[in-house]
Amino acid sequence: MEEYEEDKKKKVRNFIVLAVSLLLLFSFGFFIGGKISQRRNVVVNAANSKTSDIDQQSMDKRETGVNPSNEKNDGAFDPYKEDGKKVVYLTFDDGPSTNNTPKILNILKKYNIKATFFVIGQSAEQNKQLVKRELSEGHVIGNHTYTHDMHYVYSSTKAFISDLDKCDNVLKSIIGDKYCLKLIRFPGGSFGQRLEPFRKSVKQSGYHYVDWNDLTGDAEHNNVPVSSLLGKVKTYANQEHLVILMHDASAKTTTVDALPQVIEYFKSKGYSFKTLK
Repeated sequence: MEEYEEDKKKKVRNFIVLAVSLLLLFSFGFFIGGKISQRRNVVVNAANSKTSDIDQQSMDKRETGVNPSNEKNDGAFDPYKEDGKKVVYLTFDDGPSTNNTPKILNILKKYNIKATFFVIGQSAEQNKQLVKRELSEGHVIGNHTYTHDMHYVYSSTKAFISDLDKCDNVLKSIIGDKYCLKLIRFPGGSFGQRLEPFRKSVKQSGYHYVDWNDLTGDAEHNNVPVSSLLGKVKTYANQEHLVILMHDASAKTTTVDALPQVIEYFKSKGYSFKTLK
C-alpha cells in the first residue's frame, strides 16, 4: 500500500512538473511570437512611411512654388522644350465650379485664348455642362483624379491609378468614348523622390503628366490679393515656355479677378497662348 501511495504521489509530481513546463514553454513562445509580430509591423510601417505621411496640407504646400526639374515623360508632349518662341500654357486645377469656371471661360472667350482644365472627377460629375462647354469652346480637359483626396490617392500606386481611371471614365461618360487624351496632373505635383513609384505606375498605365514652372500662388490660401497673384506670376516669367498653375475651384475668386491682367501682361511680353496635349 505504501509503495502504491508513493507511486501515486510521484505521478502527480511528474504531471505538475510537465504542466508547469508546458505553461512556461507556451508563454515563452507567445512572447517570441509577439516580438516577431511587432518587428513585422515595424517593417511594414517603414515600407509604407514613404506615402503614409502624404496628406492634403503637406501636398498643398507643394503648390506654393515651382519645380524646376519637371521630369520629362518619355515619348509624350514636352511643353518646356525650347523652340525660340514665347508660349504660355494657362492651366486651371480643381474645377469645374459653378461660380468661377463660367467667369474664367467668359474671360478666355473675350481674349480668344484656349486653356487647359485639369478637372476633378467628382466635380465634373456635378457640373457636366461646364465640362462640355470647356470642350466646345476649344479648351483641353485633363484628369486631376476623381477624389483629389491626397491621403487616399497617395496611399498606394494601385489607389492612385484606380482614382485616375475612375476620373477618366467620368470624362468619357461626359465627353464621349473617343476621349483618350490621357493627360493628367498629380494633385500637389508629381515631383519628389517619394512619388517616383507613382510616376512609374502612371507611365505604365498609359498616362502622361505635366506639372508647372510658373504660378500665381492662388493655392497658398483663399482670397489672395490680385496684386500678389500678379507679382508671383511675374517672378518666374523668364523662360520661353511657361506652364502656369492656377485654380478654378469655388473659393478662388480672386483668380478670376486677376486673370485679365495676367493675360494682358504676357501679351505685352510677346507671348502666345496654347493648350497642353
